[in-house]
Amino acid sequence: RDMSWRSHGTSNDTMVDALERNGIVKTKQVADAMRAVDRGLFVREKGMEYADTPTPIGHNATISAPHMHAYCLEFLKDHLKPGARVLDVGSGTGYLTACFAHMVCNNTSEGVAVGIEHIPELTARAITDVQRSSPSCANWMNEGRLVLITGDGREGYASKGPYDAIHVGAAAPTTPEALIQQLAPGGRMMIPVGTFDQSLDCYDKGQDGKVTLRHAMGVRYVPLTSKQEQISGYR
Repeated sequence: RDMSWRSHGTSNDTMVDALERNGIVKTKQVADAMRAVDRGLFVREKGMEYADTPTPIGHNATISAPHMHAYCLEFLKDHLKPGARVLDVGSGTGYLTACFAHMVCNNTSEGVAVGIEHIPELTARAITDVQRSSPSCANWMNEGRLVLITGDGREGYASKGPYDAIHVGAAAPTTPEALIQQLAPGGRMMIPVGTFDQSLDCYDKGQDGKVTLRHAMGVRYVPLTSKQEQISGYR
C-alpha cells in the first residue's frame, strides 16, 4: 500500500491516471466507472476535489480518499457485473453508489445500486448531485435502479436484496448480522471492522450459504454509529 495517499490529480481523469500509475486501479472496469463519475461534484472543500485524501462533508461524515474507493471497487469488481445488485451502506455523498451504478446498470435493463445513509440532509444532497453527475445516473434513478435512501444501514435494505456486493463505508465494532443475511450466495461484502485497530474485512458467501472471512488490509474509517451518536460527535 506504499502508493496510497499519493494519487492526487488536478482533474477527475488525472486522478484516475495517478491511481492506475500507482497500481491501485488495476482494471479497465474500475477505471471506466471512476472516469464516468466526476468526484469534483461530490467534494465539499474547494481545492480538494481530486486530492487523494478523505475530506469532511458535514454532519461528522467524510468522503473517503480516492485510493480507498479504488481499493473497494477492485475488491468487489467480480461481483459488480452488469445486472448485479449492490448495496452501499453509509453512502454519504452518493459518489461511490454512482460508481457502482455505472458498473451494474450499464448495458442492461437489470442491475440495481442502492445507497443507504442515515443523515437525511446527506441523502437529499446526494440525490441532487448523483442526478446531475450524468444522464445515465438520472435515467437509472428514474427507473428505480439507482436508489438513495435514508435509513439505518446497519439493518441493510432487504426489499432490494439479496445483494451480489455490499460495501460499508464506515467502521462497525462488529459485523452487522443483517448485512451478512442480505448477501446473495456467491456474493461479497467489504466492511471496515474494529474500533481503534480496524481492518477492511472481506466476507464471501459460497453458493451453499457458507460465509468465509479474510482481512484485506488495515484501515482508518469513521465509526458506523447511530444517527444520534454521529451528530453528537461519537460521544
